[in-house]
Amino acid sequence: MFGKPFVRTLISRSAENRTDRRRFLKAAGAAGLGVVGATYLGVQATSSASATGEAAAAAEAPSDAAVLNFALNLEYLEAEFYSFAVHGRGLPDDLTGGVGTQGGVVGGKKVMFHDKTLHQFAKEIAGDEVAHVKFLRGALGEAAVSRPEIDLKNSFTAAARAAGLISEYQQFDPFANEKNFLLAAFLFEDVGVTAYKGAAPLITNKTFLDAAAGILAAEAYHAATIRTSLFDRGLGDAAAKISNARDTLDGPGDDDQGILLGNQANIVPADNNGICFGRGADRVLNVVYLNPGPVKEGGFFPKGVNGDIVASGGA
Repeated sequence: MFGKPFVRTLISRSAENRTDRRRFLKAAGAAGLGVVGATYLGVQATSSASATGEAAAAAEAPSDAAVLNFALNLEYLEAEFYSFAVHGRGLPDDLTGGVGTQGGVVGGKKVMFHDKTLHQFAKEIAGDEVAHVKFLRGALGEAAVSRPEIDLKNSFTAAARAAGLISEYQQFDPFANEKNFLLAAFLFEDVGVTAYKGAAPLITNKTFLDAAAGILAAEAYHAATIRTSLFDRGLGDAAAKISNARDTLDGPGDDDQGILLGNQANIVPADNNGICFGRGADRVLNVVYLNPGPVKEGGFFPKGVNGDIVASGGA
C-alpha cells in the first residue's frame, strides 16, 4: 500500500527501542507492530550535522502515521464489503470515527449464500478485515482517520462496465449472488496483496516487518481462497477481464494476472521466480478510484480517502 519512498521514510523515522515499542503496543492492544509515526508517539526526530539530501527528502515524505492511515482507509473498504455480504450490516459506529470527514456507505446487503463452504470462507475473511480495522485504529489512537465515504453500489457497476463484464446499460450488484460476490472480492483482494508487497523491499525495522508480513500473509490467504473459488466455478474469463482492467488503471506494465495461464490454474500470480509484484500507494489509488489519471477521489471513495496520502498516480 506504499512505495519505496514511503517505506524509506517509515524506517528512518521509526524509533526501534524498548520504550517506543512498549508505548505502541500498549496503544495497539496487540503484539507485533512496534512502530508508529513520530507525530503519534511524540518522539522528536534526532538531527545530525551530516544529514544528507536523501534524509532531507525523507523528512518531507509521509510519516509513519500517514502510511498506517492509508492502510486503514483500504481496510475500511474491505471490512464494509465483507461485513455487508456476510452479516447484512456494516461496521459499528465505534469503529468509524476519527480524524477527517466521516462518510457513510452507499449500497451493501447480505448475500444469499447457498454454498456452505463459500459462506464459511466469507465469514472468516470478514472477521479478519474487521480485526485489521480494529488493530490499525488501536495502533493510531487519536490520530486514526475516520471512515471516508464508501460506494459499494455505483462503483462496482462502473468497474464491471470498464472490465467488459456487463454492457453500458446494465447494473452490477456484487451482493446479488455468489458469482458476483466472488468477482467483486477478486477486485479487492489482489490489490491488497500487491499493496502490502510494495512495502517489503526496504523494511529493515524487524518489529514493523513482522507485523507487515503477518497482514500480508492474511491478505494472501484471502486472495488465494477467492482465486481458487473462482477457478472451481469456471470463471476464468471474467477474472481475466477484471485483471486486464486493473492493469489499465494502474499505469504502464502488464504485471496483473488472472486465474488462468493457458488452460491451467494460476492461483498464485507470480513471476518466473515465484515472486508476486507490488503496487505503490499512488497506483493502488488508481485502482480504487477507478481512474488511470492523477486524481484525489472517485470510484469506491467518491470524496477521496482520509489522511495525507490521497493522490493517485498518472501516466
